[in-house]
Amino acid sequence: MNRYTFEQLSVGMSEEFTVTVTKEHQEQFGQITGDVNPLHCDPAFAREKGFSGQVVYGMLEASFYSTMAGVFLPGENSLIHSIEVLFKKPVYIGDTLTVKGRIAEKNDRFRFIKVKCEIIRNGTEKCSRAVMQIGVLS
Repeated sequence: MNRYTFEQLSVGMSEEFTVTVTKEHQEQFGQITGDVNPLHCDPAFAREKGFSGQVVYGMLEASFYSTMAGVFLPGENSLIHSIEVLFKKPVYIGDTLTVKGRIAEKNDRFRFIKVKCEIIRNGTEKCSRAVMQIGVLS
């Protein structure tokens, strides 16, 4: 876990990590949220709708942006103020996601950073992008 202080952060700094989405991730997220939409739970239903299998919950995918802030950039001193996510392509169980974040702005007066992020599926396809405003705790 990173422990960047506000003073150590600068525009252009970046971090990335990878995670493979498992069936267990999908099942646990569904249990926590109560979302039983068959698009996420029934591979046959998802295929009938034109997908190659059950679609990973978008908010499960987006939760990895929280990991970016809370573990990597800036790490333990983070407090997410806002996040705007755009989903571009579906994610499936077994996909390996590369989560990338880069500081695009640093506000000295209010001690926050703006981090632009993206998630790349299996090294080739951008699945989503996000902009986070993150307060950096003293």
